[in-house]
Amino acid sequence: MKRMLLLGLALAPVALFANEGAVETDIVQRTVNFIIFAGILWYLLADKIKAFFANRTLSIQAELDKVQETLKASQDKVSDAQKKLEEAKKIAADIIEGAKADIDSVKQKVATAVDADIANLNKNLDEMMKVETSKAKKQVVTEVLEELLNSENIKLTQNELANIVLKKVA
Repeated sequence: MKRMLLLGLALAPVALFANEGAVETDIVQRTVNFIIFAGILWYLLADKIKAFFANRTLSIQAELDKVQETLKASQDKVSDAQKKLEEAKKIAADIIEGAKADIDSVKQKVATAVDADIANLNKNLDEMMKVETSKAKKQVVTEVLEELLNSENIKLTQNELANIVLKKVA
């Protein structure tokens, strides 16, 4: 920077004392003036430009850090959600297994109750058949006895009838 300024100051007299010759070009003078102007601008604004770009770099870095933190937080939330999903799947599987076990238990209880009911019905049927058989026998015996007693062909005495009944009862 200082070298540019010194170069500009060194070339200033050349620009001032330049002759007008046959060719009228002032490119050299304009170049020297531009270099001097650029050097002065650099000298006056260099610190401010450096500070501006340094601040801009810091703000961009801060925004980048903020975005990275947000990204990391989002990734953490995604991983937490995946963990919760896996836990929910495990809980669902446990619930399903429990429900299956409950269903099997209920089926077993229902089957046991149905078997017991069937056994009771069979037992009641057997008892009812015995009762109905004995009723039928009694009815047949009563009808036969009434026919015999009412018929005139067979004559039984009171003692014979009592002996027949006693034999049947015994």
